[in-house]
Amino acid sequence: MNTAAHPTPYIRTLYVGAFVVLLALGVRATFGLFMPVMGVDKGWGRDVFSLAFAIQNLVWGVSAIFMGMLADRYGSGRTIALGALLYMLGMLGMRYSTDELSLYLTAGVLVGLGQGGTTFPIIMPVVARAVPLAYRSTAMGIAASGGSLGQFLVVPGGQMLISNLDWTGALWVLSLCIAIGLPLSTFLTGKPEGSRSSQSLSSAIHQALTHKSFHFLFWSYAVCGFHTAFITLHLPAYLMDGGLSATHGATAIALIGLFNVAGCYYAGSLGGRYSKKALLAWIYFLRAFGILLLISLPPSPMVTYVFAAWMGLFWLGTVPLTQGLIGQIYGLRYAATLSGIVFLGHQIGSFIGVTMGGYAYQATGSYTLVWWVGIVLAVVAAILCLPIKEETLAQPAAA
Repeated sequence: MNTAAHPTPYIRTLYVGAFVVLLALGVRATFGLFMPVMGVDKGWGRDVFSLAFAIQNLVWGVSAIFMGMLADRYGSGRTIALGALLYMLGMLGMRYSTDELSLYLTAGVLVGLGQGGTTFPIIMPVVARAVPLAYRSTAMGIAASGGSLGQFLVVPGGQMLISNLDWTGALWVLSLCIAIGLPLSTFLTGKPEGSRSSQSLSSAIHQALTHKSFHFLFWSYAVCGFHTAFITLHLPAYLMDGGLSATHGATAIALIGLFNVAGCYYAGSLGGRYSKKALLAWIYFLRAFGILLLISLPPSPMVTYVFAAWMGLFWLGTVPLTQGLIGQIYGLRYAATLSGIVFLGHQIGSFIGVTMGGYAYQATGSYTLVWWVGIVLAVVAAILCLPIKEETLAQPAAA
């Protein structure tokens, strides 16, 4: 079928994919709201939640590789359905956690496994393969903006659920939201088509791992994970320490998501016309200014919301550009697997960010050190993006 003549199939794939990401990342963004209330009921400190969230991020990164392999071999629909099921079970298990270990196994391991099958490493290659090349970068920006819109819509809803149904009822409702991904997976079926000239999976992985640009993408993406995971989990608590309310924290996380809808769209759109690596470098560099603003001024609603808007513009704009570079340089045949490997870098950064946040706070009573580390890493990531070579690599034939 000529998709240019019949746009409905790829438009449907694009928006269903964006909605799955909206649910998965929107629910994920609520975890920082549960930290204070569950901590009071269970007697757990911020270091406990930080470790659970860190385990979740690391498991998410590792599972994304294997979910990518499943999607490349058996199809994306089955992989997304499996991810949604594991994610839902993890949320329900979190509701019934009775000790730290059970929290780590549910909110950490099960939810992390589920996120590996319902987020960018799986969804973005599906969209990339479905959409014509002329619109691919913009489409990936739209798909990435689904996660940001989820952050904007689901986080205030999560705070409302906690206020009205307590954290136990809120987890039930959010787990049902994740379950919607099961029927939606039927609209995201299919797997990449092979050919006699296609690489084997092992050859594609070897080619990527021996290419310097792949490593630059991996470690710059780790900085993205450091920023987003630390801010998502610890910003509400940081603001409450400064005298603001839980509502201010939830609103800030939601505003980051709202402004990133535009950020993702324009990152994807500009990535179709300009150098993706240069755009990535600017995104990382400009994040540092937002963090400087937040820590340089006394906490207030205005400072918080300006910070949230600024960071939102550069929040997940890294996703369509990074994923776009993977497809552009290494091809789409094993894009889900290679995206999963690079995403592991993102999650290593996430693990470090949330863990450092929890333990730095327990040791010093402040997040100041972690904010300064985030500023330095933003500059480092910008520098790492500059030597990336954007030319498409030749793909040797499989034996």
